[in-house]
Amino acid sequence: MPVFNQSRSRIIRLIFLVAFVLIAVQLFFLQVVPNEYDKLAMSNAVFPKIIYPERGIIYDRNGKAILNNTIMYDLMVTPAEVKNFDTATFCSLMEIDTADFRARIRDAIIKNKSVRPSVFEDLLTPKMQARFEENSWRFPGFALVERPVRTYPFHVAAHILGYINEVDSRDIERSGNFYRMGDYIGKSGLEATYEKVLMGQRGVQYLIKDNHNRLVGRYKEGILDTGAIAGKGLHTYLDIELQQLAEKLMTNKVGGVVAIDPKTGGILAMASGPTFDPNELTGPDKNRNYSRLVLDVAGPLLNRAVKGQYPPGSTFKPIGALVALNENVITPSFGYPCMGRYYACGHGKPACTHAGGGHANNLRLSIANSCNAYYAHIYRLTVDNPKYGSVKKGYEHWHDYMNEFGLGVSLGVDLPSEDNGNIPDTTEYNRDYRGSWNSCTNLTLGIGQDKMLVTPLQLANAMCIIANKGYYYTPHFVQKIEDAGPEDTLLNRYRKRNDVLTHIPDTAFNAVIWGMQDVVERGTARSAAIPGIDVCAKTGTAENKRYLDGKVVQLKDNSVFVCFAPRDNPKIVLAVVVENAGFGGTWAGPISSILMEKYLNDTLRPERVKKAEEIANANLMPSYLKRLQFKEDSIRAWRWFEMRKDSSYIRKYLDKTITSPPLSGNKPGKEGKAGLFQLHAILPGKNEIHKSPLRQHESA
Repeated sequence: MPVFNQSRSRIIRLIFLVAFVLIAVQLFFLQVVPNEYDKLAMSNAVFPKIIYPERGIIYDRNGKAILNNTIMYDLMVTPAEVKNFDTATFCSLMEIDTADFRARIRDAIIKNKSVRPSVFEDLLTPKMQARFEENSWRFPGFALVERPVRTYPFHVAAHILGYINEVDSRDIERSGNFYRMGDYIGKSGLEATYEKVLMGQRGVQYLIKDNHNRLVGRYKEGILDTGAIAGKGLHTYLDIELQQLAEKLMTNKVGGVVAIDPKTGGILAMASGPTFDPNELTGPDKNRNYSRLVLDVAGPLLNRAVKGQYPPGSTFKPIGALVALNENVITPSFGYPCMGRYYACGHGKPACTHAGGGHANNLRLSIANSCNAYYAHIYRLTVDNPKYGSVKKGYEHWHDYMNEFGLGVSLGVDLPSEDNGNIPDTTEYNRDYRGSWNSCTNLTLGIGQDKMLVTPLQLANAMCIIANKGYYYTPHFVQKIEDAGPEDTLLNRYRKRNDVLTHIPDTAFNAVIWGMQDVVERGTARSAAIPGIDVCAKTGTAENKRYLDGKVVQLKDNSVFVCFAPRDNPKIVLAVVVENAGFGGTWAGPISSILMEKYLNDTLRPERVKKAEEIANANLMPSYLKRLQFKEDSIRAWRWFEMRKDSSYIRKYLDKTITSPPLSGNKPGKEGKAGLFQLHAILPGKNEIHKSPLRQHESA
């Protein structure tokens, strides 16, 4: 073969070899190495459907599901895929305007980027879901995703169980980007505390789309899919029937109820009034309902059982007695010659409801008759104890006792946002009195007043210590976690027994406990008696003042009650506070007794059923709430008026006649003289509307 032909042959072979290598490399990149074209093709042909897990179910003590799941649908949007789109038809279908449509698309891009699915409309109504499914092929970039939604079959325990909502940017940031837009998270109650247990693990399902944007099958037969893993369930100590009864009894009342099993610390019921149906914060209307609840000045979203702070009044006296006994400043036989007032500090305060007759001849009698002078005196004996050298040192030791009883500190209940209450320390009194104070300055601490504030939960826990003769378990709701492994240590702290006052002898506890039984049998709580059961209790009537319209107003007293039973083997402890309701034995006492009888006997006597109905139908809502609601609404209306320049916001506040009850609350129905005042009385400085008068109560 000529040399020329050999050279040409090599060149041709080399060309074929290079071409083959180029084709092989290109095939490798096309089939093995992902690229933007693959991603684009994938996004056009495959829809990654997020599978949200079912959250764990919550059960009561008898295995009833009190928080469960149902299925609704979210409408998701991937902005990058919204092309060749009939916006007008879509907006008509979804009952929104085009401005709202554009705003939602813009927000989705800002919050979650254009190539990632975001929630366009969450929790569609069944009607809206059906309308979209019929027309989904017309709207590329939109798809329905199943969403397990919480349902509360018993319609109670809103403050305990809590609610979930879509995560916001702060939730995502706090989680280290674990959560994504569209995920839900527990916002309050047990839903928030046990979020990591209840949440489960999301999955993903890849579905093929046809050229009409319809989902027509599973991609690669589902080999890339991952299944969602349901959250773990929680078994609680709650007795749902007792909870229903507690909330019924607190209808149209402000206050809190706590029932605890003293042997475990398990919370049997916890009610706060006013309350709401927890189903209002789930489903398509949840945001509208939440806004309404937030704007209600009665505070239905506030859990007063753990956040309501009240003077305990005379319910504190058994605690003060135990401290004095342990400090050896009194014995069970110690008596005080009360003549109706306490004169040892020179001002004759506090006053007593009894005078003479030996009603405070010993500790047991002093508890049964609730002698104020007796407990003011033993408080002074405790803090003035010579072994401490000064009243300030003595007070510090007394303060330590209060903390051991769980007062002035957070107990650690498995709910978020528990308040500490207030047991003032020496720093506070030194500041207020410039260091010059003694046991007469704050002697009403001995009767649960002065600056002392407690929550109903703290009060119930303190009674657990008395019922158990010195120990308690941290109050909690959850008894066990389903399928809990060694890594689940959340409940360990609730299984530890806290022996805070077990060094106090049984003789001291018995003197106090027998005195509390006398309260029911012959004292101020006869209405709390239950046939065949030894009930130990203490009533309390605490002064109730509030800052209203620039001045301190004396309102009707708060009704407070604590109890436990049976005496020798306590199975339930209760603390009840009803604001603005008068004597402890009038309202809080019967509420406690009915709940106790229901729990211990699993039924109510016919006469107690009738009493329960009477209490449930009684409206004890403070009269000043109407006035406060009017003020808040009018201020908010004025701000909207300033922003929008639309007088319709304020028109009803300019010509409406308001008939407000007297703020004292002591004599309902006695109206004050009505007078005229201008809107600037509510909105200081708005002098430009002086000519538009409002009718309002003179005391406003």
